[in-house]
Amino acid sequence: MTAAQKPAASLPIGVFDSGVGGLTVLRALKNALPHEDFLYLGDTARLPYGTKSGATVARYALQTTKVLVDQGVKLLVVACNTASAVALPGLAAAYPDLPVVGVIEPGARACAKKAPHGRIAVIATGSTVRGTAYQTAILRLRPEATIATRPAQVFVALAEEGWTEGPEVEAVAARYLTPLMAEFPGGRPDCLVLGCTHFPVLAQAIRKALPEGVCLVDSAETTAECVAQELGARGLLKPGGGPECQPGTVRFFATDDPERFAKVGEIFLGQPLNLADITLVDL
Repeated sequence: MTAAQKPAASLPIGVFDSGVGGLTVLRALKNALPHEDFLYLGDTARLPYGTKSGATVARYALQTTKVLVDQGVKLLVVACNTASAVALPGLAAAYPDLPVVGVIEPGARACAKKAPHGRIAVIATGSTVRGTAYQTAILRLRPEATIATRPAQVFVALAEEGWTEGPEVEAVAARYLTPLMAEFPGGRPDCLVLGCTHFPVLAQAIRKALPEGVCLVDSAETTAECVAQELGARGLLKPGGGPECQPGTVRFFATDDPERFAKVGEIFLGQPLNLADITLVDL
């Protein structure tokens, strides 16, 4: 039976990112939906998306999505903040029957609920901060919110090197977060949004740099919750997903250097990656 002939609910969920950061989203998806199958594409030949123009990122998103759609997917997760900020309208136009979930809206909804005083801090890459996607999404839900943002690009490099804890990482976190906290009354927002898929692996060091009581909002976890709700609402949950059901499968695609994808990806996925499970694709 081909992908086109399979019942829609039996198809895998497609996930794409500019590289390995989106594996934190995949990790959360696997935890929330352990019986679902996934296809993950990391566009490692063209990362980072954060330094590209919006038009270029939108074009890349269409190309990566086509690979996943051609394989057969029932829902697409855009596990990249930059692509979520600029590419969703184009994807909706190109694939009107494909449900698409980005990482920004779920994160915005979560922090809007978890900020009793509407005081919200956001750290992200420079491109995401400049694009104001989080600010726009949050203010749509909480018009009275006070929002402060800060680009934290060094976090990306630290995460990809596997430097996720220790005094050096904590020093960088303090350098970013201390002035950001000072922008709020009493030096404390209600919550801090991790607005980049690389950042959850640094959560322990980030927490140490925050005042007590500041809630961390992980866009990976909130996106996984949104995907589960979307699948349920559309009747697309994989059949037979009870406790006795076999765990779902994951197939990986990379556009460059599968060996590095496997090595670095282990940090973000939290488990070893088998090189034999990674297919090199050419866009």
